Amino acid sequence: MGWDRGLIRPALRHFTLFFGLAVAIAGGWAGYLRLSGNFHAVEEGVLYRSAQLSFAQFERSIRVNGIKTVINLRGENVGAAWYRDELRAAEATNARHIDFRLSATHEVSNEKLEALATLLQESVKPILVHCEGGADRSGLASALFELVIAKRPASMAGEQLSFRYGHFPWLGSRTIAMDYSFDRLAARESR
Repeated sequence: MGWDRGLIRPALRHFTLFFGLAVAIAGGWAGYLRLSGNFHAVEEGVLYRSAQLSFAQFERSIRVNGIKTVINLRGENVGAAWYRDELRAAEATNARHIDFRLSATHEVSNEKLEALATLLQESVKPILVHCEGGADRSGLASALFELVIAKRPASMAGEQLSFRYGHFPWLGSRTIAMDYSFDRLAARESR
């Protein structure tokens, strides 16, 4: 029994159309998150997460949500305009600013995860944790908070590392390092 070419061509056209539509929707969502600042409450009044915000976005978010501590997961970046704006916004709103460098493409050591958990536990709340896109490093920090501090199940905490927030660890993306770090943490916490 051979393949019917009359059926294959329309099926390929439908598949291509469907795949193209899915890519367009995913790209639109990622673009929306980028433009909006990807700002979300992890736990209302306790922890918020975002992408790199402009001076005005930082200042507004800090004031509206009563943010007391800003944790920058990109690390100190003296000389960069975004970093100056962030420090100015924190100073203008009397929020404490903390630099804690993580890489979105390298697994985070257990020691560094413990240090971040301590920082999230001990910092004055509400906290705003952010990275560049608000998806990968912010997702890991939020998942860590949910699992270790809020004591939520790993399945629930792991949702912080999802495409809902722009995290895309598939198709060879090196940001899967965040998932590996979280999975290792979740396995340790379940013991």
